[in-house]
Formats: sequence, C-alpha cells, structure tokens
Amino acid sequence: MKVLIVDDEALVRRSLRRVFEMSKYSVIEAEDGAKGLELWRDQTPDLVVLDVLMPGLTGPQVLKEMGKEHAAKVILISAYTGEYNLTKARDVGADLFISKPFENVFDIVQRAEGLLQKP
Repeated sequence: MKVLIVDDEALVRRSLRRVFEMSKYSVIEAEDGAKGLELWRDQTPDLVVLDVLMPGLTGPQVLKEMGKEHAAKVILISAYTGEYNLTKARDVGADLFISKPFENVFDIVQRAEGLLQKP
C-alpha cells in the first residue's frame, strides 16, 4: 500500500512517514499542494494524508483537482479545527478529518487502515 503525505510542515511529514513505514507502507511526501497533486497523478497512492492550509494549493483545492472519481482514500488534517470537522471534510471530498496536533500519531495509522478496508 502506498501513502502520500502532503503537508508544509517537515516535522509532521517526518512523524507520519515514520509510523506508516513502521506499519510496512510505502510513503511518498510533498511539501505543498501542487507537488502533492503531481505525485497523486504520477504515483496513484492508496491513501492521501492532506493538510488543509498550505502555501499555493490548499488541501481542499487539491481535492477539487483530484475530482470525485479518484480511488484514493483521503484524510484531511488541520490545526484549525474551528473551520474544519468531519462533515466539512466530507463535503470537500475527504473520507476522514483529524485535527493537529495529533494526540497519538500511531492512531492515525489505525484509522487509516480502517478506511482502507472499506470499499
């Protein structure tokens, strides 16, 4: 399984990369939405972990560009929880919303695995 992590914070990308790789996932990273969109098109990941606010293309803008017919499961992440929640995340095309900072980064892998098992 391949995971694409798109976040402008290197520490977030590094933390998520470690836990997904520990669970035997192949991980690719992007530091902004434009690069994330390019990697999504080229690499066809099974899961995309996508930050809401980034320079250039935001997470919701990336989702709009991906379209509704993509096969990847999408987890939207944000520190701005007042603006986003699960309902809003689903409205823009995500499957799950997780707020930052993460209480337990290992929980993200478990929740991602639950998503990946759904048809």
